[in-house]
Amino acid sequence: MDVRQRFGLGLKSARRAWATAAKRMFSLQPYLVLGRVARLPTVWSNCLAGWWLGGGGNVRLLPGLFAGVSFIFIGGGFLNDALDASYDLEHQRARPIPSGAVTRRAALVWGWAWMALGLASLFFMDSGSGILGVVLACGILAHNRLHRVITFSPVILGLCRFFVYIIGASTAFFGVSGWAIWCGLAVAAYVAGMGWLARLRGPPARFPYWPVVLLAIPILLGLLMDAGVYRTAGLLLSLILALWLVRCLWRLISRAERDLTGMRAGLVAGIVFVDWLATAGGPRLLSFIFIALFLLTLGLHALAPTE
Repeated sequence: MDVRQRFGLGLKSARRAWATAAKRMFSLQPYLVLGRVARLPTVWSNCLAGWWLGGGGNVRLLPGLFAGVSFIFIGGGFLNDALDASYDLEHQRARPIPSGAVTRRAALVWGWAWMALGLASLFFMDSGSGILGVVLACGILAHNRLHRVITFSPVILGLCRFFVYIIGASTAFFGVSGWAIWCGLAVAAYVAGMGWLARLRGPPARFPYWPVVLLAIPILLGLLMDAGVYRTAGLLLSLILALWLVRCLWRLISRAERDLTGMRAGLVAGIVFVDWLATAGGPRLLSFIFIALFLLTLGLHALAPTE
């Protein structure tokens, strides 16, 4: 067998392997969509920022932290679609449950299983973190139940992100600090503003300016609190976040073409920039991790969009 024949056989094998992998990924896509995996990197960046603001250290606890919080959010995603099955059947038939890709019963079973696994991971790591995990889980469940009933449900979603910061800080060397609380409130404001803008459907008659104030709160906090050796890094990261927000919001205000899906995806990815700003002045490795998480968020959204 000559070189060309060997190369041809190798190429065919690679194609078959890629086709098999793609087929398996396609079969898993409904579950990836239900679990909101595209948002998981932003959950990890929240954990990382909270842990760093709490003083870092205790690296052995990080796997339990990331796993526990991720499982709770995945479970919340499954339960969200299970509770919204009737609404989605009428308004979003492409979602996994109304499309028939996943049954409502399966979504409920998977949702509660992921939630239980996440709480078990946090309690196994530390009882205090486990109790905070229960608060986080209750917040997610409250949002799932109320987000189509009350207008301020984005505030509940923002508070869930706040508690991710607090859980992250609780695993660190110094524990929950003032920095973790203030930066957690800033990311909560950002997520709340993002949640209100995400509710828009179709071309709005008037651009809602007030949620932009919530999106800008992390920048305002950075300008107020980053001083001394953190000043330069804080200004640079504030500029990066501001430019990214302009890019995302332009998709909303542009008269030529309004891209609400792109705006939502961009604002979700911007959560990583908020976390990066919260840790301004941290080690270079931390910056590289945030950049990787930002790119991963965009990549996963293309694979399993949340909307």
